[in-house]
Amino acid sequence: MTAWYPLRLSAQVRPLVFGGHAIARRLGRGGLPDRVVAETWEVSDVDGSVGRVLDGPLAGRSLRRLVQDSPEELMGRGWRGDRFPVLTKFIDASGALPVHLHADDHTAQALEGQANGKTEAWHILDAAPGATALCGLKAGVTAERLREALLAQDFDAVMRRLPVRAGETIYVPAGTLHSFGPATLVYEIEQTSDIQQHAMRWRMEDGSPVGDDEWHANLAMLLRECKLEPRPDFGPGLRIQVDDGVERVFLCAGPYFALERWRAGTAAPLRHTFETAQILSNAGAPVTVTCGEAVRELGRAETLLLPAVLGRVEIAGPADVLLGYLPDLDRDVRAPLAEAGYGPGPIAALGEGLGP
Repeated sequence: MTAWYPLRLSAQVRPLVFGGHAIARRLGRGGLPDRVVAETWEVSDVDGSVGRVLDGPLAGRSLRRLVQDSPEELMGRGWRGDRFPVLTKFIDASGALPVHLHADDHTAQALEGQANGKTEAWHILDAAPGATALCGLKAGVTAERLREALLAQDFDAVMRRLPVRAGETIYVPAGTLHSFGPATLVYEIEQTSDIQQHAMRWRMEDGSPVGDDEWHANLAMLLRECKLEPRPDFGPGLRIQVDDGVERVFLCAGPYFALERWRAGTAAPLRHTFETAQILSNAGAPVTVTCGEAVRELGRAETLLLPAVLGRVEIAGPADVLLGYLPDLDRDVRAPLAEAGYGPGPIAALGEGLGP
């Protein structure tokens, strides 16, 4: 029998052209290379970028193997799947990301040969005054008008430009054309996938130009996958006072993931029980994480994966942490928010699948 404990996984570091040094210098993440870093993939089961356990009895095991060997212990009672379903990242958009989109599940299967698409959400950790994001299309934009604007690289002619503020979150359904940056730090949660279609004439890996034939092929596929209707907005989330000096904020939720931010002062520790695997990422100062007999230190901008079988976590304050997970929407989202007095409208606004 496996003696489960909080799992520290290897992170995938992406040196894309829009990145900088903010994850290390502003969030305080240690151990990063002294070069441009755009993304750290905290918990990943994406092909070619699968995390591995770094310490303890399970050291060296891949997340993929843990999912397949012990699905219920890791993910929760009754769960089955061939890979961990949630991907989380810290993203440094020191520069602007390319305008791009991700297919939905049906389109990913039909056009990309992939098992699923990618719905995502962005939680803004920091942003410069005046920072903006492009997300969704303006009302009335047709497919032909979008095509003309993409050919002209005139994104503001057809896309919604939204103000970006630290502490807010936006749920971005698959098929939504989007970009954010510059001067923006984001924690992103999404379906486990790396499919995307770009509208740019440059490559995000190194900034090199994209040739005409490839660019036109990219635009043609993007237009096939793009949804004209989604117009998501940023929101502050729904706040619950849990204990003296302890607050829980539901940032977003849908069928693919949910994300919460918990803060604790020093009067009472942060205590949370759970029935599904929790991705615990630190948005504040270093903290001590206790799950039963297991005690782990969690540094700035670091992450632990808490297997479902652990069932309970305690973190002494002061603490400022993010919890991402695959939810049972009724049990994990609707019930606690309804008990706190929130009505159907505000709950449904957190994402998808929460309406009547």
